[in-house]
Amino acid sequence: MRLEGKSLRSDFLKFIIPSIVAQWVFTLYTMIDGIFVAKGVSETALTAVNISFPFVAALFSVSILFAVGTSTVVAILLGEKKEKKANEVFTQNIVVLIVLSAVVTAVVLMFLEPFARFLGATDSALPYVKEYIGTIAPFAVCFILSYSFEILIKTDGYPKLATIIVTAGAVANCILDYIFVMRLHWGVFGAAFATGLSQAFVIVFYLKHFLGKTGQLRFAKFRLDIPLIWRKFKNGLPSGVTEFSAGIIIFFFNQAILKYIGEDALVSYTIISYVNSIVVMSMAGVAQGSQPLISYYFGQKNMEKCRKLLRYAIMASIVISAVSFAACILGAEWIVALFVSPELTELRVYSVNVFRIFSISFLIAGFNVVVGGYFTAVEEPVSAIMISLGRGFVTLLLGLFILTAAVGGAGIWWAPTLSEIMCLMVTIGLFAAYKKRV
Repeated sequence: MRLEGKSLRSDFLKFIIPSIVAQWVFTLYTMIDGIFVAKGVSETALTAVNISFPFVAALFSVSILFAVGTSTVVAILLGEKKEKKANEVFTQNIVVLIVLSAVVTAVVLMFLEPFARFLGATDSALPYVKEYIGTIAPFAVCFILSYSFEILIKTDGYPKLATIIVTAGAVANCILDYIFVMRLHWGVFGAAFATGLSQAFVIVFYLKHFLGKTGQLRFAKFRLDIPLIWRKFKNGLPSGVTEFSAGIIIFFFNQAILKYIGEDALVSYTIISYVNSIVVMSMAGVAQGSQPLISYYFGQKNMEKCRKLLRYAIMASIVISAVSFAACILGAEWIVALFVSPELTELRVYSVNVFRIFSISFLIAGFNVVVGGYFTAVEEPVSAIMISLGRGFVTLLLGLFILTAAVGGAGIWWAPTLSEIMCLMVTIGLFAAYKKRV
């Protein structure tokens, strides 16, 4: 992994900074679609992109589930100097993802309208949701492979190259969005098509690396190994859940908003969900960036370096949490103005107020995400899954239920903070138990 003889802190920064940037870029794909759709179509079309987001998040979560699981195993094997086996694991992962992508595309296109309704599409948004998802689905293999390659190219020791490639994809997405939505007026279809094409575009550059001779990881013959697939699945599941948590949150919040507040508030939550995704994925970037390093030294049985890397990751998450909270409090009006027309004054004021309430949860989320990522890196999947499922599903639903029952629709915006506090108690307990064992 080209790490020996270098400063541990330097290696940590070398890996997490590209990882955070990559997370921003992947999140910006949908956010960019939202901005162009809001300006080029309508606010209703914007909510349709938001309603569709859990599907896009699901594609990325499938990718990251196997990519992080594979990265963990590959990094441990490289630490143990088993390069041939590492290449076999890498290749098997790509083949499995191609098969899964084909299944996802077929199922979604066969049941497009029921799937759109399941995600929460209202009668007014249904045509837009079907158009967006129906356009994205054929590109599922590109979404899933691009994210997987991005993680594995970092495990191969090239984090900067990963950042360059994903940034090129984001730039391509912006250009294509402008052409398709603003110039050709292709509406929601144009935004989705631009995103799909940009994902296909970056695949070419990843393949150029893995088919070349610069890195250690390359395609190799392998035998189907079901226990290995299960090992990767267990190791990657916590990261996959963390990635999908943004989509899960959006799904359940959309349902609660429609029930307790009304369809107009979906515009407010669409804006919040974009920023929430950027913040949470920044924290996930710290976890994912440090994961190959921690797994590498875990394979060498060097627990002192593993502990140092965890301390670095926690400090980085604290900085991200504080900066994100301050930026959201001070910049709420500017962010809302990107999406809501000036004449919708009441909607703008409401969106700014609830956005600031929601952002309090950012102060706590980082510790939960990073510790969950550490458990994944040292192959403690049960603890990692408990944290990921907790903050992405269990405590969130519990928080929504408690607060909406107590104060109605106003409680929706406080639910993420309550959820993160409950998950924090679980995280601290699991980490204390882990420290006693090692």
